[in-house]
Amino acid sequence: MSHDPAQYSPVFSIDVSAEASSNTPPRPAEVGAALLALTRQLVESQQRQNQLLDQILQVNKQVLQASNQANTQRQNELTQWRNAHPKLVRSCKQALETLSTVQTEFLQNLADEVADSKDGLSESDYVFTEFLDRFGPRMAHLNGILQVLNHLSG
Repeated sequence: MSHDPAQYSPVFSIDVSAEASSNTPPRPAEVGAALLALTRQLVESQQRQNQLLDQILQVNKQVLQASNQANTQRQNELTQWRNAHPKLVRSCKQALETLSTVQTEFLQNLADEVADSKDGLSESDYVFTEFLDRFGPRMAHLNGILQVLNHLSG
């Protein structure tokens, strides 16, 4: 089995012989000039990256400032609302305490259900779907209500 280079297309052959294109090495001045040009390009690229990072930092500062202003305004509005409705705030606090107890019991029932049917939950899609249908919406709604009451009651 012969490996004649002439039988392969020139696309698939690479000349790695020592007799490459020229025998004269580049002069030190040419190498230095090329290195200097590359170094200048690197410095210019880094300067541009620094400019872009500064712009990103400025935008982030503006977004943070706007977010802080919106949060402060929202907190002021909630405080004004609480001051205008002290009776409702007290009612929300009582409701929050009651529903927190309900949530604790609900979570205990959920944990008990998981413990009782742990094999079925992992092995049967039907059992898992039933579990989610039974507990998922209740938990989501209860958590949403508790969050609103928490904000309103301060």
